[in-house]
Amino acid sequence: MFVTILVIIVVVAGVMGLVLSRSNSNDKKSWVNFFAKGKDAGFSIKEIELLRRLAVKSALADPSSLFWSQNQLDSCIKNLVRSIHLAGGCNQDTQDFLSKLYDYRKKVEMQKPKIKTGITNSRQIEEGQPIRILVNNTGVFPSKIVKNIGQYLTIARPVDTKLPTGFSWIGLTLSVYFWREDDAGYVFDTEVEDEVYSRTTPSLKINHGENLFRTQKRRSIRIKTHIPAYLYILQGNSPSRNIEMEPGLRCFIEDLSDTGCAILIGGKAATGLRVKVQFILDDMPICLSGTVRSMETKEAENKSHLHIEADPMVLETRNQILGQVFQMLPEHDEELPFRIIENESEDQNSVDTIEVSESAKNAAKAAEIAAEIAAVETSTIKEDAL
Repeated sequence: MFVTILVIIVVVAGVMGLVLSRSNSNDKKSWVNFFAKGKDAGFSIKEIELLRRLAVKSALADPSSLFWSQNQLDSCIKNLVRSIHLAGGCNQDTQDFLSKLYDYRKKVEMQKPKIKTGITNSRQIEEGQPIRILVNNTGVFPSKIVKNIGQYLTIARPVDTKLPTGFSWIGLTLSVYFWREDDAGYVFDTEVEDEVYSRTTPSLKINHGENLFRTQKRRSIRIKTHIPAYLYILQGNSPSRNIEMEPGLRCFIEDLSDTGCAILIGGKAATGLRVKVQFILDDMPICLSGTVRSMETKEAENKSHLHIEADPMVLETRNQILGQVFQMLPEHDEELPFRIIENESEDQNSVDTIEVSESAKNAAKAAEIAAEIAAVETSTIKEDAL
């Protein structure tokens, strides 16, 4: 009897040892695979070890999944951001690591099929798409696609007080360029066939562009917002990162990314204008300076959307903005500093009317036309080379 019990104990111990040895072996292989994937993703050994700790803390069933799963990667980044907040801040090395994680997070999202899908000809442009048209020796004008059918396009006829009375568009060669949401910028050349009314809108009938040139791929992920802010007009091209103590023009940030933002203001501004936007994110005052690249005006409401290309940001500011974009920042119930910004801006959902001097408008417009003519000419040269 004793011998039988002893044999059973030995057998059970042997089986348990075999299971444990296989489990440890698989576990080791799993972490070897984790480090290999981390190296392939461009992280250093030190960074991969930090990622390993985050994966364990986040209780990921498959730690390697954070290198391809957006949800698993988000879980790890949120744990890191939470730890930073609990510690009351972090050093430069941690900011660098967080920045690298955000860059990788951006890469994962940018590789989604919906962002990689492009178009090849103007028949694929959606009606209502905002466009800008360049007429050599005349200027750059905003417009939109009114109707898109198989034979031709109709676009809204630009209205500009600087155009001479009786100006005729018929027969003119145009360069049409536009930004397609979640995709890239495109440009094509065409000719005006006629001036018509399309869907009750004064329009230009133009030929289709059979070969679109993709000028610039999307560089950032944006998030829709409605953040109260102050706007300041800058002099010179140097980035401005100083916190302003005096209120500026009230405005709202309507979308935000690490490369710029769109803001809602009262009145109009000039493209090429240098500005700074100041607002609050997660208790932290943010200064974003940059250049107004385009403007969309709501004439009836006397309001405009300004699209601002940001100057290079300091790492902490960029990380804070990306934390908002990817929704990594913790929620707070306590009062925020600079509460005056929100109180004043939320009053009747109001914005201040911007006033820009005529000389600033002219200088900004000249710079814009020169830059856009150069961009279109470069695009044409590249297209010819193909």
